[in-house]
Amino acid sequence: QVQLVESGGGSVQAGGSLRLSCAASGRTISGYVMGWFRRAPGNEREFVAAITWDSIRSYADSVKGRFTVSRDNAKNTVNLQMDSLKPEDTAIYYCAASRVATRNPNATDYWGQGTPVTVST
Repeated sequence: QVQLVESGGGSVQAGGSLRLSCAASGRTISGYVMGWFRRAPGNEREFVAAITWDSIRSYADSVKGRFTVSRDNAKNTVNLQMDSLKPEDTAIYYCAASRVATRNPNATDYWGQGTPVTVST
């Protein structure tokens, strides 16, 4: 079992930045693809970004160039740096761990509880 706890969410004005962190426990994350998903009000959970154990990154088109995902296997942590935030980035952000690379939330093995991000105009 992998337990994931997110932190760093909050409220920010459009154009601002936030840094989300995810701390893992119970098992090392080195064997997992670590990802971030989000769920906006009234929408389904969607893929945001992912990073493999050897730091190959992928991003949703909507955040490419603005968000950066990183990981520290030694510290068992994953981060999501979010810059140039837009109101449409408002959502609950979830950290996730998967044994395989996937953008499908139904194929993810472990989830955090989520952290809210609100971007105002």
